[in-house]
Amino acid sequence: MDVERTLRERAEVEAEIEGRTLVDWLRTTAEEDGDAPALSDRVGDGWRTLTWSQYRRAALEAAAAFAGAGLRPGEVVALMLPNRSEHLIADMGAVHAGAVPFTVYATFAPEQVAFVAQDCGVRMAVLEGAEELERWGPALERSETLHTVVLIDPEAVPDAPKDGRRYVSWADFTADGARLHAADPGRVEARAEALTPEDNATLLYTSGTTGDPKGVFETHHQVLYQCVITLRANATPRRAVTLSYLPMAHIAERVLSAYLPIRVAGHLYFCPELPRLGEFLGLVRPHGLFGVPRVWEKLQSGLTAALAAAPEEQRAAIEAASRVAREYLEQGQYGREREPGLAERFARVDAEVLAPIRALIGLDRAVYCITAAAPMPEETLRFFSGLGVLIRDVYGMTENCGAVTVNRPDAYRFGSVGLPSEGMEVSVADDGELLVRGPINVSGYHERPAESAALVDEEGWLHTGDVGRIDEDGFVYVVDRKKELFITSGGENIAPASIESRLKEHPLVGQALAYGDRRPYPVALLTLDAEVAPGWARARGIEGAGLAELAQHPLVLEEVARAVEAANAGLAQVQKVKRWRLLPTEWSVESEELTPSLKLKRRVVHRKFADAIDGLYDG
Repeated sequence: MDVERTLRERAEVEAEIEGRTLVDWLRTTAEEDGDAPALSDRVGDGWRTLTWSQYRRAALEAAAAFAGAGLRPGEVVALMLPNRSEHLIADMGAVHAGAVPFTVYATFAPEQVAFVAQDCGVRMAVLEGAEELERWGPALERSETLHTVVLIDPEAVPDAPKDGRRYVSWADFTADGARLHAADPGRVEARAEALTPEDNATLLYTSGTTGDPKGVFETHHQVLYQCVITLRANATPRRAVTLSYLPMAHIAERVLSAYLPIRVAGHLYFCPELPRLGEFLGLVRPHGLFGVPRVWEKLQSGLTAALAAAPEEQRAAIEAASRVAREYLEQGQYGREREPGLAERFARVDAEVLAPIRALIGLDRAVYCITAAAPMPEETLRFFSGLGVLIRDVYGMTENCGAVTVNRPDAYRFGSVGLPSEGMEVSVADDGELLVRGPINVSGYHERPAESAALVDEEGWLHTGDVGRIDEDGFVYVVDRKKELFITSGGENIAPASIESRLKEHPLVGQALAYGDRRPYPVALLTLDAEVAPGWARARGIEGAGLAELAQHPLVLEEVARAVEAANAGLAQVQKVKRWRLLPTEWSVESEELTPSLKLKRRVVHRKFADAIDGLYDG
């Protein structure tokens, strides 16, 4: 590790953000780019857009409304809204009032909502409508601190609430704010000016893969530092167009959608729900896209079906161009040199063949495509590489405000999560755990002293809980979660993610879980890809069958058996899957096998499908 370079990078970033807060950034952008578009919501066949000056004005008026309702500096405001302008106006309104906004995952069960609301002492809540109000039922029954509930949908406001709280529509709430701010703008300005870089800008809760969610406060300094190093690692243009579709409760979405556009006076479009991502990509054509591997897999499935319907001559031209693109990106990895003439060949096939295909899915303007949170299946990476799309892995956590390593356009290596971000240090402990140190690390969890002490040691190293390695050039590789490694009865330590990523390389396999803790060998539970499987079946004369029927069809089982065999060919002997079972349904957030950020909840799958796992070892 080049300590001198790390300290120099850190000093450069610190100098850029010294003494600044999100309030300062928003004021500067509203002054310099006030007429530029900031936030756009889809309304019918058009867009409703706020400029940067209008956005700031709305945030100030929301802040006045919060203050007028009795919200004090440092208190927590909970938000449960889809991705829409009102979400960020409420968020930045809370910030300007000196409070701390906290987006709650909309998929949290009512008991989880009650837990986090109680844990952080929520004082006010801004909710979308009746469904969200119902989800907050247990929290409203138990909370002694929550005094005001604002509802976007006026029809959801209770007629005669009996719990002594104030329930108000967003329209009435912001109208109050506009009057209060006009009468006394100094009240909000004084609160905003009193903020310091070390004040909390937001509160997030981990998505609960290993138990109750844990609260993590992020300061203005951490958020601004993360934005600067993200911009420096990705050639994000001024006034970049961004598409917001992931939950604002996720640190990556907060950085990329809530904060980073402020710095570049970007134009943020909102996609209200994940299933409509493909539609909105085509409408918006963003300058970049971040997605967990599952998102990229879904985009691949849709595009694969479209390309398969193309005439044979066109498919042959696409495949020829794809081979050139894959070679171009493969040879562009750090430490390698491209063969003479390859860049020119790629430029030609890209312009003639690949760019029009990227335009079909709205990625023709994308200057960065990023993934994180889980291993990217090699087949998905190869597919997009064949379209001239370089999907770069990054690595980070809620506990360090986003990315701490990054593959850059000019320094990437497939299979790795990149080099340490500017000013950050990464090392490997004796037991293989990745350790991170730097300005964006949090100091601990909210009111969890024992877990905080285990998170950050006395030397400032944050213990990630991930097992990994660092190669001779400094590129970091994540093997698996430390607690997710299983040990077979033969004493072999095995990372399930490496097995699962191999299994998911076949397009029919949508999800996979490998298991083998204290058992003689690994086994796997698999699900079909709900988008790929029906088309695959129709092409083989299987009509009208649902996923459950397909999971039992002999032709499907034969193909999945070949997929497992192909996966095993790339695994060590102790990693090979000896037996497997194809389940009749996909795992989802709603059925609780996935977290809201689409990570696999292993404990839930182990519990729900314990009989299926045991059955794979019987006999």
